Amino acid sequence: MSEIQTEQTQASSKIQLASLNGKRVGVIGVPLDFGAEVAGVELGPAAMRVARLNQRIAQLGYEVRDLGDMRIVHPTEPAAPHERLRYLKEVTEACENLATEVCGILAQSELPLVIGGDHAIAMGTISGVASFYREREQSIGLIWFDAHADMNTHETTPSGNLHGMPLAAMLGYGARELTHIGGFAPKLDPRFCAHVGARDVDMGERELIRRTGIRFITMREIDERGMSNCMDEAIEIARKASAGYHVTFDVDALDPVDAPGSGTIVRGGFTYREAHLAMEKIAEAGRLISLEVVEINTTLDVNNKTAALGVELVLSALGKTIL
Repeated sequence: MSEIQTEQTQASSKIQLASLNGKRVGVIGVPLDFGAEVAGVELGPAAMRVARLNQRIAQLGYEVRDLGDMRIVHPTEPAAPHERLRYLKEVTEACENLATEVCGILAQSELPLVIGGDHAIAMGTISGVASFYREREQSIGLIWFDAHADMNTHETTPSGNLHGMPLAAMLGYGARELTHIGGFAPKLDPRFCAHVGARDVDMGERELIRRTGIRFITMREIDERGMSNCMDEAIEIARKASAGYHVTFDVDALDPVDAPGSGTIVRGGFTYREAHLAMEKIAEAGRLISLEVVEINTTLDVNNKTAALGVELVLSALGKTIL
């Protein structure tokens, strides 16, 4: 590389970092694993930190404050057979506490970055974000990346696992203990919500999707229209909310070839580049108010591959570019 090219590259890097000056991120880990069935997801926050999450965010020019991991009170007894709301008390308590933590991060003018843990924690994250902006009479949007709909309730669930219910609960459907985390419901208006990447949807979830009118962009549609067009639509929907939008990313949205470390893998997910494109477009569009990455299962991962990709996707969402 010539001296001129080196100087141009350095100048470009300085411009990129300068554009992000003043941005602050508050990181909190939520090692919750009993919203799901497969052990190992509780180590997801540690795996992302091992992949140098905080250091790499700081290299983008952000000030990073890591609050560590929340203390999770674990069940003392196993769930009863055929329980429709497994570990409801423990999950609700964790989500109430997480909602308070997220409100506190936002009050510090930081972007909350929540790392899980299973997807039940989204009820805490979204409740916290919604509570913060509700006090300011603002609405929040949502982009939900997932292979599954997460739209079950206690009436439709085939497993009783709460990580299959968070989106329904945040829209106001399901057990009151879940819908009213933070003291009010619903947290979200379906007009401002987009689900991206579904390819495994239960029958009961299909009915609720139709009833709410929430926009689901399935993998077939991504195949037909391309990720770029689909993300343009998802962002346009979510950014109509007055405050901006939350992004929650379940790693099972990714193809298992690129992300083997998930307890709920489904073949045919996002490719490596599709996932990065989605997050890069979010960064370009702006109005991201909070971010969450969940369901990294270390016992199923290979050489921390999924956690490392999770970190890369966070960086893309926060503004990392190729040039």
